[in-house]
Amino acid sequence: MLEGRVVLIVDDDATVVEVCRAYLEDAGFRVLEAADAFTALDVVATAAPDLIVLDRMLPGIDGVEVTRRIRATGSVPIVMLTALGAEDDRIAGLEAGVDDYLSKPFSPRELTLRVQTVLRRTLAVEEVAAAGSPASIVDRAGIRIDTAARTAMIEGHRLALTTREFDLLVFLARRPGTVFSREDLLRGVWGWEHGDLSTVTVHVRRLREKIETDAATPLRLVTVWGYGYRFDDSPADASGGGS
Repeated sequence: MLEGRVVLIVDDDATVVEVCRAYLEDAGFRVLEAADAFTALDVVATAAPDLIVLDRMLPGIDGVEVTRRIRATGSVPIVMLTALGAEDDRIAGLEAGVDDYLSKPFSPRELTLRVQTVLRRTLAVEEVAAAGSPASIVDRAGIRIDTAARTAMIEGHRLALTTREFDLLVFLARRPGTVFSREDLLRGVWGWEHGDLSTVTVHVRRLREKIETDAATPLRLVTVWGYGYRFDDSPADASGGGS
């Protein structure tokens, strides 16, 4: 299912690119390269890669700004490479819309596994949705979600969601009233048994900004204090708090 998928590596360190290319190609991926942000944006526009491995620090504009520009027009999965221990870098990347991140220095084998995990989940959601069953349409709390087309609309207006934001919305909207901890969501949406829980927090905050009238007082995606989050199917009657 993954063999032949195209991965774009964006990094100005030739050694990093060479090593990553070798591991990804051994795993069956086709690999494209870009050493700077503007070249990367051109490749994304012309070659439409299936996934992007993107360095946080790049000449010209950085990886966060590259992510914002890509997210303005598309939802291709992005795995960001960040400096070791730089939490602010990770948060900035997540807020811009990256799907996963890996701290430098990193194992190229782990990077390959992350790429495979992100792509498998993205493709699995698309394949299930493409079956065209009635379950592909989810109507909850004034939001109409078409999982086959991977679109979500509120009052006729299409929501601009990243791949992971869409997956998070679908996961929660299909289980209204159920409370999920951040660990639950990390497993259910990201497929991770372990990971930085701020990943969930940031994505919940970004999703609220897009589906709530007032993200500071959410009525659809509410906080259950001391435990996690719940999607309410009747937002007019719901009450909740922030992240």
